[in-house]
Amino acid sequence: MRHNVTAAIGADICCGRFPPGTVLPRESDLCETYGVSRTVIRESLKVLETKGLVRGRPRVGTLVSDRSEWNVLDAQILEWMGPDVLSAELLGSILEARRTVEPAAAFLAAARATTQEIADLERACDEMRAAEGDLEAFTAADTRFHETLLRASHNKVFHQLSSIIHAALSHALHASNRASPRREEALGVHRDLVDALRLRDGARAEACSRNILDLAARDLSGLMNTTGDT
Repeated sequence: MRHNVTAAIGADICCGRFPPGTVLPRESDLCETYGVSRTVIRESLKVLETKGLVRGRPRVGTLVSDRSEWNVLDAQILEWMGPDVLSAELLGSILEARRTVEPAAAFLAAARATTQEIADLERACDEMRAAEGDLEAFTAADTRFHETLLRASHNKVFHQLSSIIHAALSHALHASNRASPRREEALGVHRDLVDALRLRDGARAEACSRNILDLAARDLSGLMNTTGDT
């Protein structure tokens, strides 16, 4: 029950029913709205506070936080945001982070990736090709590719990032893959990166990673322009 109420309040915050800067209704009113006890409401608000959506203020109540304070890497928040996850600002921020991290990870992976990790990357490419007509399956394989690449760098921070940014990466890849008219081009640059890793060519691997991100930027730009025209 608590998880359902947490999701309901979180979704209401993310959709703007309770805008940033406003104070949530009193506990008694929330109990009536969501049909649960005060204990459930309090537990749900604690969860939402850990996600940065709200914060308690003495003698004021529970204040909805500014969007800049929300943990936008949280899988539940991304789900509650719904179509808003396709905002240019958020997708642009994710792409900027990837441009900083992934080419460096690719360069390191050229020297450090195990034979098994390279095989896992190639398998992800095979799954992308097999799922080309299925956006969800294609994106799932694409996400596995990029998470495996971060782990293959054998950099402890990058390895941790592969888990932290999973949800955001999946949403960003889904958006760019949906926007791409032909996924064969994306598949080609992913395979080029695998070849560079197999040859232990760090400079080429880094360049291939940048090519992948350039394609993502191009496709996302087209998506946002289309969204803006509607």
